[in-house]
Amino acid sequence: MNILERLLSISRRKSPWVYCLNAGSCNGCDIEIAACLGPRYDPEQIGTLRQGSPKHADILLVTGPLTLRTRDALLNIWGQIPRPKAVVAIGSCPASGNVFAGSPAVVGALAQVIPVDVYVPGCPPRPQAILQGCILAARFLSEGTTRDQRAVKEAGR
Repeated sequence: MNILERLLSISRRKSPWVYCLNAGSCNGCDIEIAACLGPRYDPEQIGTLRQGSPKHADILLVTGPLTLRTRDALLNIWGQIPRPKAVVAIGSCPASGNVFAGSPAVVGALAQVIPVDVYVPGCPPRPQAILQGCILAARFLSEGTTRDQRAVKEAGR
């Protein structure tokens, strides 16, 4: 690992920038993300900053069951996030579909479409759990152990 890669690794661990995507949720998790990224929980103490563009993010936060209408948007946004990148599935819906499972409008679990690194359980999860999920994803980024990074290494790119 050269010096630039080590510097980037340290900066990602200390400053994870996030982009949030609602893939069809009821907004319960989105409200908790808004609370989590506010002054009460102070995510900036660990360097977490919400980005308005996926091109500036390291971590993708996904809420809700993946619907047919949001699948293409998710893949587009996933493609815009520069490598290395991590995905945090917020709530029960991205993991299993929760109450929306079996609906003809729902694709299925998020992991069927993109690699998920961290699952934050709950309906909705507490802001502290969301923040802990971001910290864990940042640690995976700095260690080079995200599912996306492993897939790239296995493909020999």
